[in-house]
Amino acid sequence: MKQIFLIALALALFSCTGSNPKSASSFKHFELEELLAVAEHNLNDTVAVIGYVTHTCKHSGKRCFIESESVSSKISMRVEAGDGIGGFSPELVGAKLAITGVLKEHHLSAESIDEREERVNLLQHQEGMEETCAAELSNIEEMRAWMQENDKDYYVIYYMDGLKYEVLD
Repeated sequence: MKQIFLIALALALFSCTGSNPKSASSFKHFELEELLAVAEHNLNDTVAVIGYVTHTCKHSGKRCFIESESVSSKISMRVEAGDGIGGFSPELVGAKLAITGVLKEHHLSAESIDEREERVNLLQHQEGMEETCAAELSNIEEMRAWMQENDKDYYVIYYMDGLKYEVLD
């Protein structure tokens, strides 16, 4: 009887370590800049990334934006709150998070970028909109440059479907 108990205990312990495809060691850990540099090779993979929260959606809390740890780089990424997260509270702004989730991508077509530029050009002449519109037009220019360099008719935006996070601060 004692041997059966020990075998059952050993099997239970073995089944909880190493064989679970969702275990902590089964996904890749990245700094945000590293992740975005290899994002196309990790689409739909579970990854972990570290970043500082720059914004949370105030109404629903269903998304946040994280920024790279590097002061010289202002790279950011959107994180959608999955079922395991529920939501991101506004108190997280400024916090350093380790977020685990599934890496996804969204394509902005050349046509949608053209439409965006038309809207910005119309707004640009309104008082108080000059700075905002200049920044947006600069973003559009960068998108088009990326599309040309990568021979694409769309611009890629990477984001994460968040599964869980941990506050590191």
